[in-house]
Amino acid sequence: MRVVRSVEELKDWRSSIGRDVGRDVGHVAFVPTMGALHAGHVSLIHEARRLASSVVVSIFVNPTQFAPHEDLSKYPRPIDADLRQCEEAGVDAVFAPDVETIYPKDRVAVQLAVPELAASWEGSRRPAHFAGVCLVVAKLFNMVRPDFACFGEKDFQQLAVIRAMTKGLDFDVNIIGCPIVREPDGLAMSSRNVFLTPAQRTRARSISRALFSARDIARNSAVGPRQLEEYARAKIDTLETTTESQEREVEVKIDYLSIVNIDTLEVASDLSQPRQMITTVRVGKTYLLDNVRLG
Repeated sequence: MRVVRSVEELKDWRSSIGRDVGRDVGHVAFVPTMGALHAGHVSLIHEARRLASSVVVSIFVNPTQFAPHEDLSKYPRPIDADLRQCEEAGVDAVFAPDVETIYPKDRVAVQLAVPELAASWEGSRRPAHFAGVCLVVAKLFNMVRPDFACFGEKDFQQLAVIRAMTKGLDFDVNIIGCPIVREPDGLAMSSRNVFLTPAQRTRARSISRALFSARDIARNSAVGPRQLEEYARAKIDTLETTTESQEREVEVKIDYLSIVNIDTLEVASDLSQPRQMITTVRVGKTYLLDNVRLG
């Protein structure tokens, strides 16, 4: 595995993969990350390997997607552990640039107008977030020049925004959505999970349980989307276990929970075709995203 820090090194690696005599260059699959890798990221790497002969992972904590009040400095950066996981997963190259490499100070700042998909849900809570995501992903696409790019479905709105941006800017990249990887108790794997206390971690189980239960109801009964949303909200708000007294004191606040059209992310008026139930829940001070397909 080769670790590259500059765009020049990345270009050299990109051109070198076809230098071996008789070797088929094949395709390049890309997995962009902000590090703090877990099994969910590894599943993206495995899908990338299935798709292409060469796999690139980027590790870059992107400052442009953090608002001033969000503590960028606290984002976990276990680079040595991340590199070990990449090597064990069979990654060919890791692009681990510094901020100056991605955003050179001697260049005029550029912004991307993001699709309407970015205005609601997570975008309403973090207005500048998706503009920063689109900017860094566009720059990384230009630097890596992948044939495929793999993103997790846990960040469902982000996946929809990136698909729209890729199509709108005519990037020749196939965007691949990969299923959510979960902990044994159902909690969606996330780099943010490390910030949960044991009591918060236990309490957070109610999120996936509510979504799965709503999915089962949608399969087996004629229920409207608003009724199903109310049921799921109540399920998250209900404390199911009483074994831990501290768990009762954990603050849980639903930021949003809605059933939406898969392509537009608009609120769904019925369940006549497959929909997505999406939610963000604050457990303590940690925001956790999750979603499930209905139908």
